[in-house]
Amino acid sequence: MTDIIIPVLMVGVLIYAAIKRVDVFEAFCDGASEGLKTCADILPALTLLIVCVGMFQASGAVEALTILLKPICEAVSFPPEAVPLVILRPFSGSGAMAVYNEIAAANGADSFAELVAATLIGSSETTFYTIAVYFSAVKAKKTRYATAAALTADLTAWLVCGITVKLLLGA
Repeated sequence: MTDIIIPVLMVGVLIYAAIKRVDVFEAFCDGASEGLKTCADILPALTLLIVCVGMFQASGAVEALTILLKPICEAVSFPPEAVPLVILRPFSGSGAMAVYNEIAAANGADSFAELVAATLIGSSETTFYTIAVYFSAVKAKKTRYATAAALTADLTAWLVCGITVKLLLGA
């Protein structure tokens, strides 16, 4: 069934366009042109974000914050091995996945640290990346309360992940 969904959808769009007498090629070209303009508008924000994340990682700030946050992590049943994930997740999805892979490789699959890291990946967002992309796409200059709300949600995910995994494991 899944093999025919895309072809059926394409044929359906072409039939609908023929009934409505829409020039499909022109509509496609207009949409592609708008998409390229959106990419051009978003590119500076994404470039800045990627450079900043690279600099942040290379500076050693991630390691310093990991040491600083270790006592808080232990107080909320969060494994210190997963702190780099907490720090990088709001900035970079691919960076967070690389950190997750390191956690899984170092601690083993189904370890407490790996399960908490997997839960955090699934319950948090790449906040700054998302804000950069979506606010740039609509040319919004002020994020108002979006950044604070999103970071509050990330903080909540961080605080609750360790406790949740601990409760579900029955430990």
